[in-house]
Amino acid sequence: MNFSEFGDTVRANVAQVIIGKDHVVDLMLVALLCDGHVLLEDVPGIGKTTLAKALARSLDCSFARIQFTPDLLPSDVTGINFFNQRAQEFEFRPGPVFSQILLADEINRATPRTQSSLLEAMQEHQITLDGTTTRLSRPFLVIATQNPIELEGTFPLPEAQLDRFLLQLSLGYPSMEEEEEILLRYRREDPLDELKPVADAATIRALQTDVRDIRVSEPVRRYILDVVRGTREHESVELGVSPRGSLALYRAGQALAALHGRDYVIPSDVQHLCPALLTHRIHISPQTRLRGRTPSQVVEEIAERTPVPVAE
Repeated sequence: MNFSEFGDTVRANVAQVIIGKDHVVDLMLVALLCDGHVLLEDVPGIGKTTLAKALARSLDCSFARIQFTPDLLPSDVTGINFFNQRAQEFEFRPGPVFSQILLADEINRATPRTQSSLLEAMQEHQITLDGTTTRLSRPFLVIATQNPIELEGTFPLPEAQLDRFLLQLSLGYPSMEEEEEILLRYRREDPLDELKPVADAATIRALQTDVRDIRVSEPVRRYILDVVRGTREHESVELGVSPRGSLALYRAGQALAALHGRDYVIPSDVQHLCPALLTHRIHISPQTRLRGRTPSQVVEEIAERTPVPVAE
C-alpha cells in the first residue's frame, strides 16, 4: 500500500463516522507517519473523542483510553510493579500507555505530576520504572483532548509538554449540511460500532520508514528555517519555536507531500502545516494578548512575511 492509497482508505473509513473533517484526518495521518502526537482542543460535543476512536478502529492497532482526572496517579498511566504472592516475586503490570494508540481524554484535568508521566513515552517511546526501561511498540500515537473554555479544576499543559505534540488541532462546528448529515447517519445506530480496520501496524511502520525518503530541496529547507527563525525574531513573541519544532516542520512536510502523492515537498505544504504545528510552540507577550491578538494570528503574520521560494 502506497501513501496515497493509505490516506484515501483511512480517510474514507473515518468519514463513515466523522463528517466533513477530512483536513483534520489528513493532519492526524501526518502525525502518525511522523511518529508524532496530536492535541485536539475544542469545546465539548464537537467529536474529539469520536474522531480519536474512529481513527484507532480504522487502524488494526491496540487501543487504550485514559480518562484524566485530578486523582489519577502516574502509575495509572505507566503501570506498576506488584508482588505476586503465589509466585513469590515482583511482576510488572503494564498500564494503558503500553498500547499503540492512546487516547488521553481531558489531559489538562490531571495534575502536572501525572501529565509528566507521558513525557518519556511521547519523546523516547519508552517507559522507565524502578530503574528498568521498557520500549513501547510501534506505531505509538498519543491523541490528547482538552476543553479550552472550562478552566476551573484544570492544570494547563507546560511548554515542555506542549512541545512534545507535533500538532494542535481544532475541529470546529460543522456546517448546516454536515450537521444534517450527522442527524441522518446517527438516527438509528452509532456507525462507530460497525467500523472495521483498513490498515495494519506493519503497513504503518513501513510507511513511517519510507516517508523519510521524501525529498526536501535546499530552497524549501531554507524556507522552513526562515519561518521558524521568524518566530524567534518577531516583536510580539517572547518564546519562539525550538529546533525540535523546525525538525517537526521538516518531517511533517515530508508526510503531507507523501499523502498528496508527491515525492518532494513544496512551500505550500509548509504553509498548510504552520498553523497546526507552530501556534502551540510560541509564547506571545502579555502586551500582545492585551491588544487582543492570538498566537495563531502571529503565526499567520510570520508566514505571510516570510518570502516564499519560487522555482526558476
